[in-house]
Amino acid sequence: MTGARRQGPLTGLRVLEFAGIGPGPQAAMLLANLGAEVLRIDRPGGNGYPNPIVDCGLSALTVDIRTPAGRARCLELVPLLDVVIEGNRPGVMERLGLGPEVMLQLNPRLIYGRMTGWGQTGPLAQSVGHDINYIALTGALAAMGREGQPAQPPLNLVGDFGGGSMFLAFGVAAALWERERSGKGQVIDASIVDGVASL
Repeated sequence: MTGARRQGPLTGLRVLEFAGIGPGPQAAMLLANLGAEVLRIDRPGGNGYPNPIVDCGLSALTVDIRTPAGRARCLELVPLLDVVIEGNRPGVMERLGLGPEVMLQLNPRLIYGRMTGWGQTGPLAQSVGHDINYIALTGALAAMGREGQPAQPPLNLVGDFGGGSMFLAFGVAAALWERERSGKGQVIDASIVDGVASL
């Protein structure tokens, strides 16, 4: 991993982000803004959602993680990393051989951050969802807007970013602090619906 010299409280932290949309990239951006070195694994053809705001301050590497060679390339990086961020549906990274169990064997100090809408388990875990679904189910949407009028959706600020990326970044920071005492990494399972319920 290479890049421009970084400054900030997370200088020296190495993060691997698997390309996604919404809260995962924003969490990686928050870490990069604090000095972390972020390398994003892009799909062939690009990540599909170029965003000059969250894309700044990181490096990108195009890898097809659906191929054995692509997966091997990612696993080669694991011993060099402090943090991994992925935002796939539950079970996807395990099927690819890139799940936390495999990576933590290669690097027991790794913090493996997972970003989902509904969490890793439960009746909605495999369901498609969007920001509006998460904030509606938690009741947050009903609290927005004027009395007697329809709720005003707050773009994706409350769900994806407030309940998602902010809670993921905070979980990563807490895990890094805990690692200083135990020497061990861990899995951070940040679900948007849980974060919004907390908000």
